[in-house]
Formats: sequence, C-alpha cells, structure tokens
Amino acid sequence: MYQRVGAAAYKADLSNTWALADLTKNPQHSFKSIHIAGTNGKGSTAHMLTSIFMEAGYKVGLYTSPHLVDFRERIKINGKMIPKQSVVNFYSTYSPQWTEIQPSFFEMTVLMAFDYFRTEKVDIAIIETGMGGRLDSTNIVKPEASVITNIGLDHTQFLGTTIPQIASEKAGIIKENTPVICGKMLEEAVEVIKRVATQKNTSIHKAVITTPTYISDLKGDYQKENIQTVLKTIEIIQSQKRFHIQEPHIKAGLANVTSNTGLRGRYELLSENPKIIADGGHNAAGIKVLLTELKNENYSQLRIVWSMVSDKNVSEVFSLLPKDAIYYFCESSVPRAMKITDLIQNAEPFGFTFSSHSSVKEALLAAKKESQKNDLTLVTGSFFTVADALSK
Repeated sequence: MYQRVGAAAYKADLSNTWALADLTKNPQHSFKSIHIAGTNGKGSTAHMLTSIFMEAGYKVGLYTSPHLVDFRERIKINGKMIPKQSVVNFYSTYSPQWTEIQPSFFEMTVLMAFDYFRTEKVDIAIIETGMGGRLDSTNIVKPEASVITNIGLDHTQFLGTTIPQIASEKAGIIKENTPVICGKMLEEAVEVIKRVATQKNTSIHKAVITTPTYISDLKGDYQKENIQTVLKTIEIIQSQKRFHIQEPHIKAGLANVTSNTGLRGRYELLSENPKIIADGGHNAAGIKVLLTELKNENYSQLRIVWSMVSDKNVSEVFSLLPKDAIYYFCESSVPRAMKITDLIQNAEPFGFTFSSHSSVKEALLAAKKESQKNDLTLVTGSFFTVADALSK
C-alpha cells in the first residue's frame, strides 16, 4: 500500500479502480459529493466542510488519508469511524472475486468507503484525494463541486517537477459542468486550472483571502486560508440550492471541527507541561507555514522530534529548519521511513545539534527528559511521525 511502502505501490492508472467499482456495482453514483485535491490543506478543508454539513443536520460521509492510528479513521460518517464489522463484511464479500484485479490498499479502501456511504445513505460525502488527482482512485466520483486548495512541489516523482505540471495533475479532478473552487496559489497554477476548466465547460471560483470573520478550533494561522476556501465552497453549494446551509451552521461547523470530525495531527497540542505540539508537515510548503506559526509561540528552547519518509526533497526541507533548535532524529515505523543513518548523513551538512534515536517514542521521551521550563517540543516531519507519537 502506498501509505506504508511508497513508490512500489503506486498505480499510474484507474483501471483497477474502475474494475472494483464495476464489481461493487458502482457505489460512487449513489451519493452526492465534494471532491478535494491540493498539495497542502486538503485534509483540514475536508474536515471543515464535513463539520459544517453536520451542523446543518446532514448525514455526512468523509474519506481522507493517511490515517494516524486506526485504519478506520479514513472512512467516517458524522465523525464516527466505519464499524469493524462493516470492514469485515466488505472484504469477505468482495475479496474472493478480485483475484485478477489485485487491488492496492488505497484502491480497496476507496471502494470500501463508497460502498459504506451507499449502504448508510449519506446525504453528501466529502472526498479527499490521496495524491495528485487525475489518476487518484477517488477520481471516479461526479461531485457537486471540485476543490483545489493549493499547488506546491510534492510527490514530484509522480506528478511532475514544475508547478504547472503538478497543477495539471490536480486539475484532473475537474468534471464537466462542475464548478471549481481554488484556494490561494501561484498564478501559474491558476492559469493551468483555468485552462482545464474551460475545456470542461465549467466555472472557476477563487477564494478571497482576507481576514476571516469566522474562528476555527483548528490551530494555526495557515487555517485562515483553508477557511476562505471552505467559505467559497459553501457559497457555491448554496447557489445550487441542493443543500440548506445557514450562517449559524457555518459558524458552529468551523468552531467545532475536531469534536465533530475527530481530526488530529494539525498543530495539535499534545501536552501543556512540557509543551508538545504535533503537526504532520512533510514538505517544504507545509514546513514553511508551520514555522510561521511557531513565531506566535513563546519558548526558551525549541526541540524538534523529526523523522521523514525517504521520497521527500531532504535538502529543500532541511534548508528551512531553524539552526538553533535541538533535534531528535528518529525513524518512524513504516517501510517508507528514511533510515536513521541516511537521515543523519543528510542532516550533517546543515550543522544541526542533534541526537539519534531508534523510534519516535524513544526520541520524544528523550526530548521530554531534557526539556526545561518554557521549552517547546515540536513533533513533525511526516504524518507517520505524528502517528507514532499518538499510538499507545
């Protein structure tokens, strides 16, 4: 599965997904949806939208990735994970018939989610792409709106090495006569999306990035941009007159994202004394917004528990990290994790002060032991780093 293994599990077409869809009698056609792609922010945006629809009284399916602790986090209805028995039922019903298909983990979970949403008769499903858009397994839905949060350089070995190339892959979620909402992004990315939207005979709507009048319980200044993307999406959905969402629903939905949906790992406070914050920042764009947020914190010494996956641009990310922090380098518990020896070798030219540890848990324990009053420990580098910190 791509989450754990990486490039070896990547499927560069949708043939398996369509085969699974046919096998399961195309559950993706049985519910309305909003489809979300983007380099960063798509998970937060998906959870905000889910929370707003929940506050408006709708039954809302949510498909996201990766998960942190429990696989079932990927598939939720009104914030509740898919029951274990539903997972078992789907697998036992269909797995004997997919010998020839040989689906990947991601392909299987997408159709499991869609089948579950059909069975439970959701009013709407909020669907987050896994990677890219055009060839992502989620890209068999026919949504009410397509949302592209932003475009940055990530997964370049699959999506392209330039902003326009990656924008083209993300724009692959755009469907005929289906409105497109764009978050804040470079103009060269917007131009690509505009071109695809024109080809698909649809309209493009840019989120207006201003100081929001709404407050979200998701921490981090970068959430302000996500809020604006969400507000524009709700505006477009309201104009279609298929859902009834009022001002109080928006306000309550944004204020109660974590309690409604169970979202974790986005600038999440794990401990107050010593202060520990976990964030799934894993690429240059994500690290930049994380470091901007840290400027709002008061601390004596910054300590960073860091592990990352092996397919990221190490030099680009390391060049952004503060040199005055104390680092606790470690290896997360997935095969994609960069080996600790490689991590240290890549880090040494940057002059970091660091120690090495065999696991995230061990690194976090060391950071806690060495923390003084008013120190801040940041757990980051990938969602898998955060997942290991959260696991029992």
